[in-house]
Amino acid sequence: MPDALWERARSVMPGGVSSPVRAYGAVGGDPFFAADASGARVRTEDGRTLIDMIGSWGPLILGHAHPAVVEAVTQAAAGGTTFGIPTRREVELAEAIVASVDSIDMVRLVSSGTEAAMSAVRLARAASGRDGIVKFAGCYHGHSDAMLVQAGSGVATFGLPESPGVTPGAAVDTIVARYNDASTVASAFALHQIGAVIVEPVGANMGVVPPADGFLQSLRNLCDAGGALLIFDEVVTGFRLARGGAQAVYGVKPDLTVLGKVVGGGLPLAAYGGSRDLMSRIAPAGDVYQAGTLAGNPLATAAGLATLALLDDDAYARLDEAGRMLEHGLRSAAAEAGATVTINRVGSMLTVFFTDGPVTDFDSARRTDAKRFARFFHALLREGVAWPPSPFEAAFVSLAHTPGDIGAVIAAARFGFQEAR
Repeated sequence: MPDALWERARSVMPGGVSSPVRAYGAVGGDPFFAADASGARVRTEDGRTLIDMIGSWGPLILGHAHPAVVEAVTQAAAGGTTFGIPTRREVELAEAIVASVDSIDMVRLVSSGTEAAMSAVRLARAASGRDGIVKFAGCYHGHSDAMLVQAGSGVATFGLPESPGVTPGAAVDTIVARYNDASTVASAFALHQIGAVIVEPVGANMGVVPPADGFLQSLRNLCDAGGALLIFDEVVTGFRLARGGAQAVYGVKPDLTVLGKVVGGGLPLAAYGGSRDLMSRIAPAGDVYQAGTLAGNPLATAAGLATLALLDDDAYARLDEAGRMLEHGLRSAAAEAGATVTINRVGSMLTVFFTDGPVTDFDSARRTDAKRFARFFHALLREGVAWPPSPFEAAFVSLAHTPGDIGAVIAAARFGFQEAR
């Protein structure tokens, strides 16, 4: 039946999927179909139960179908699924975001990370009066035209540094710098009129790549000196690494922050925010237009509020410990198998790179051996672990993963590293 379902999917959906990385283009074979999930496990349409390390690519920090989230969404749905009218929950979620992220005084809720990043860039251009935007090779900020220039994640997986259909005019004002190399940003400021620098404070779409010491502060200094805005894309890291996001962990304050994934509790919701002065430029308060029919959706805000309510200091300590346990176990398993890998971890997210050198930017990330990774991936899948099907993605630990689950993933990885070698 799954084979038949895959054939049906490919007959009516491009590549058989709703988002490219799900199609196993980087690892080969046919994807499984999820039937349902609970906690740290997903059940497939062919009846297998897998430990899930994908976590819907980050938002499921509590695990699948957490009772508090399910109850909140169920109650919200019983009262109406969308209104196009202001609701109490969107105000409460906005208040929770403002209370948690020091750099945000006001926030606009939207429906996707792409929409949030696109809107933040528009606001930055309006506020600075300049068109130039610096982004970093391997960092992904959604699929708006201006941002699909040397993006990471699915674009990297399929070897498309930019997409057909993106016009030269749409991309001409996007300048690409090297992650963890502030000198390339300084060069951009010297040559162009830069309105904003947008960055993932922890790279998460070329695999996990942490910022080098001083890198984020250097960006802050360059923006201050050059009259540009600094945008942190915390779609992945926001509420994942800490209550205040990566900016709280690294002590660098951006002008604008893009949020998604965890903030929606597993439903389609994202946000962007900053100072009161900046956000007052957004319509209807100001002259920078942005709108969305489903923005502030009552189901998504209910899920987001239920999720954020459970993310206290103890929760982040548990997540970090689970991530540390996984990293340590994977390193030991790789060493036992004689497999040469580099493992980058920040908190509860990590990537195994099949390369023998440090991974600090997109160029070094691309040195990972895709064939070895594919063998590793399929061995884990046979052993009952759903690992991200791309060498340029992060694996995510959730609060639902027990020490026993982590141990089972490490045990599966022993087979994976043996096959990869």
